[in-house]
Amino acid sequence: MEVHDIHDFVVSSQRDIEEEYARIQKRATEDPGTAGDQGEENWATLLKQWLPSYFQIVTKGRILTESGYASPQVDVIVLMPSYPKILLDKKLYLSGGVAAAFECKTTLKAEHVNSAVETCAALRKNLPTREGSPYKELNSTILYGLLAHSHSWKGERSAPIENIQRALWDADSQSVSHPIQCIDFICVADLAAWTVFKLNYLNPKLFPTEQLAKMYGGFATSAYVCHGIGQTRQENYFSPLGVLLSDLFSKLSWTFTDMRHLDAYFRKVNLQGSGQGRWRSWDISIYSDKIRDRVTNGVLSKGVAYDEWHTWF
Repeated sequence: MEVHDIHDFVVSSQRDIEEEYARIQKRATEDPGTAGDQGEENWATLLKQWLPSYFQIVTKGRILTESGYASPQVDVIVLMPSYPKILLDKKLYLSGGVAAAFECKTTLKAEHVNSAVETCAALRKNLPTREGSPYKELNSTILYGLLAHSHSWKGERSAPIENIQRALWDADSQSVSHPIQCIDFICVADLAAWTVFKLNYLNPKLFPTEQLAKMYGGFATSAYVCHGIGQTRQENYFSPLGVLLSDLFSKLSWTFTDMRHLDAYFRKVNLQGSGQGRWRSWDISIYSDKIRDRVTNGVLSKGVAYDEWHTWF
């Protein structure tokens, strides 16, 4: 596939992030707090440049749910277009007006992954429960991610992707008790991006052979799919930022329908590249009584974009 102009635009944004990281690191030891603030501003600027202009993007705030739960401080928050301007400086952002939230690190460490997954799960446990379709029951109204300029595993024999994946899976097993609680994104600009993928419950009776039924039937699955620089089948124009932006558009398009044309565009020009991930199985109890029978019987759609009864999200 030839390099499309959009790949050049994304790579340019990635280069900006890398240059900012080099600049920030020069004085990071003198004042780590200021370095962190600069890093957050880098990511806020990138989101302002790429997302539709109707989103309001703020830094440093807590998310307040209807129950009164307030999350730990989150670094970058993407607010709905309808968010009241009079509340923009209150630093307690109403969960009903939050589209996405991101923790930001200049240099990623394993403990950052654990903290982000834990915070994401805790927030979603305190959001109102949605029922009525697999999409509503598997996906939160607030997207949540972890963004980093770079990582701490720079030694010759270091294995940063494996280290992050291990930390992610350990955190997931400890903090996530339902697929809706999975973190949506982890993006390390100079290394890789992870996005969550969810597959609906597959009835064993729907498979043509007993062997396939044993392999894939009888459970739903969630996976963190890793798209990394240098992975097999990855083109030289690949960028972790392209994965982040493409998947962000894809997930926001469910609510903001005007974004769907660009979502389709990004898919066609392959901003995400290829990826691979490890699955976690879930039994049918993850669904409400309202939809459990329909899901169990495999009454799902395939290939229908933005259908809440799709086989995967």
